[in-house]
Amino acid sequence: MCKHPAIVKYRPFCSKRCADLDLGKWLNESYVVGGSGNDDENDFSSDQVIEIDQLDR
Repeated sequence: MCKHPAIVKYRPFCSKRCADLDLGKWLNESYVVGGSGNDDENDFSSDQVIEIDQLDR
């Protein structure tokens, strides 16, 4: 974040402050992971959920 050398304890950050600033950006959605934005391709049908549940038993 600030380009200072990383300290092992906070790696890859130089300090707790920089680590907290980075976390804050993720929590405030300043950072996002790229993608198609279509979550439907990962949704399971109710039949698939039942099958998976039965396999776990």
